[in-house]
Amino acid sequence: MPVIRTSENRQAQTPAGTMTTLASPTLGAAERPIWRVDVAATAPAGPLHVINVEQIWVFTEGGAEVTVDGETHTVRAGDTVVVPADAERQVVPDAATGFSAIVTAPVGGRAWMLPREGDGVVPPWTA
Repeated sequence: MPVIRTSENRQAQTPAGTMTTLASPTLGAAERPIWRVDVAATAPAGPLHVINVEQIWVFTEGGAEVTVDGETHTVRAGDTVVVPADAERQVVPDAATGFSAIVTAPVGGRAWMLPREGDGVVPPWTA
């Protein structure tokens, strides 16, 4: 049983927030990476994008507006959002609280900004 110590977690910064890898193929989890997303209330909206695998977001603090294929949902801590593969998505932090969420997806997912062109990229926090 691999134990991934806090000291082994790695962080990636984007304009919209901080992703902390908790488990991934390079940290001992072969099939389902898991990471924490922390977004400040003052952060810009995440980009409109597509990922080719299902993602599951569990909001642990604050809130956000999550748009999936044109349908917007207001979510708060304790809510879970299942984002289907290939769905257009965007996450906007609550302007008063921002949010934190734990996210998981199958290994090997690729992301594209819109319009979708090329081979996409593997988000570094999932590798």
